[in-house]
Amino acid sequence: MPTTRSTVPDADNARAPGPLLWVRESLTGVELAQSTLSRRYLAGLPEGDGHPVLVLPGFLAGASSTGFLRSFLRMKGYRVYDWGQGRNMGVREGLRGRLTERLDHITDRNQKTISIVGWSAGGIYAREIARENPDRIRSVITMGTPMRGNLRATSAWPAYTLLNRGRHAVDLTPEVLGSRVEPLSVPTTCLYSRRDGIVAWELCTSLPSPTTENIEVGSTHLGFGHHRRTLGIVADRLAQPEGAWRPYAEHDDPRSA
Repeated sequence: MPTTRSTVPDADNARAPGPLLWVRESLTGVELAQSTLSRRYLAGLPEGDGHPVLVLPGFLAGASSTGFLRSFLRMKGYRVYDWGQGRNMGVREGLRGRLTERLDHITDRNQKTISIVGWSAGGIYAREIARENPDRIRSVITMGTPMRGNLRATSAWPAYTLLNRGRHAVDLTPEVLGSRVEPLSVPTTCLYSRRDGIVAWELCTSLPSPTTENIEVGSTHLGFGHHRRTLGIVADRLAQPEGAWRPYAEHDDPRSA
């Protein structure tokens, strides 16, 4: 049955993950170890065609948090770029303009369309960059990104509110939030996890469109960038030929769980 707006998860009434899921975030180290030890599995994942990939970190995170993911993508043959803005502290004056300049720089150097991978709040920026520059974006992948619904259904909301007091009001108007909910015009993959201990999983799912898909993984929120199955899906999605996007087909691989 096709996904419709009436069949997507109810994000408006979602609640922040409970304490048991929050404690489970400590397993992110185990997830990293599993992927580090899975060299043969990672080596067998689809190779890339060398197009540029921009990686954006989550709230309060910086380049070090996406280091494993970026190294993996380089191993697969992509031209990989960090977002170049240091630690993601939320709304900052001039950030949107600096991200546009970053996009200009990557485009000028490569003369190719760009894929963007955004982790958590980084996925919000990824989506808005793509919304404003669809002709320059090849695809978008978000990982645990709260894009719709009750934005307070996340353990990070109190810290975000405190650090962005007086800055984020313009970005949280009904008009802005309403536009963010709408699917992108470029191929989009939204990864979510019911084991996410930071963001309610419902918030991380997109409304449907012909080139948008929601895929469930078993990652912790802090482990999205190095969870083995997540890496497999990211590699599969990025390896698709440009202009030939197809929904993800689950592979019959017990290691992908």
